[in-house]
Amino acid sequence: MRRAARIALALAGDGAAGPGLGLGFARSARVLLPAGGEAQPQQRGTARGRRRGPGGVGRAPLIPPPPRWCLAGWTEAVSAAAGALRAGGLVAVPTDTVYGVACLAQDSGAVRSIYSLKGRNGRKPLAICLGDVERLYRYCRVNVPDELLRDLLPGPVTLVLQRSEELNKDLNPFTSLVGVRIPNHPFIRELARACSGPLALTSANISSQASTLTVSEFQDLWPQLSLIIDGGPIGDVQSPECRLGSTVVDLSVSGKFSIIRPGCALTPTVEILTQKYGLVPESS
Repeated sequence: MRRAARIALALAGDGAAGPGLGLGFARSARVLLPAGGEAQPQQRGTARGRRRGPGGVGRAPLIPPPPRWCLAGWTEAVSAAAGALRAGGLVAVPTDTVYGVACLAQDSGAVRSIYSLKGRNGRKPLAICLGDVERLYRYCRVNVPDELLRDLLPGPVTLVLQRSEELNKDLNPFTSLVGVRIPNHPFIRELARACSGPLALTSANISSQASTLTVSEFQDLWPQLSLIIDGGPIGDVQSPECRLGSTVVDLSVSGKFSIIRPGCALTPTVEILTQKYGLVPESS
């Protein structure tokens, strides 16, 4: 059974903000990287770490570290995650809403692995994740103003658009549409930029189970993951609203929109679409 290595991102501030607010990570934040073997997902640690100043480690590992650990930088964490993805692996990552699992969208084998991990119906689509709005045009046919995209992205919104021929035909082959995420989270955006193509992204939980806000909440998935990026708790773990995930809106029909999932940003999303750009609900 494959065991996942784990990387703990150091929080730059006092804690993570709620969905869509930005999580306060700094580019200079340090990380813990395993230097002498892989972590053991089945074991649980109880020791608490000590803060080492503004850029130091503020959270202890949830699992016992391997014999040797080294303190490394943000760049090394992105590089480790990108390497795991290029090798066909699945990587758990924090986003601006909930924890997710990512793979390379253009890697058909990795896409199949995500469906297996989730126990998910093969006809339930996966979203793609990009680092910047500019890259969206390569994989989607866009029929809304660029300014509209930038008003909603990056943020806790999934935009459903017509897919282009560039996108892997094995990704959601049953539909001509694709959901696009650009999370308002610096780590996953930098990771997406480090990869040549889009990421396939889904929530880090078994299908039909609750979304996860800490890495310990999806511990059952650890053995099937290549790498786990621990960014600490996302939002208020006691709040059901923080587990809603992104708002999913279909913009594939010109001049109209359709809400597929209300999610955590429904009201501001609808206000932008209707008041600023004059789009109308597709049922109208």
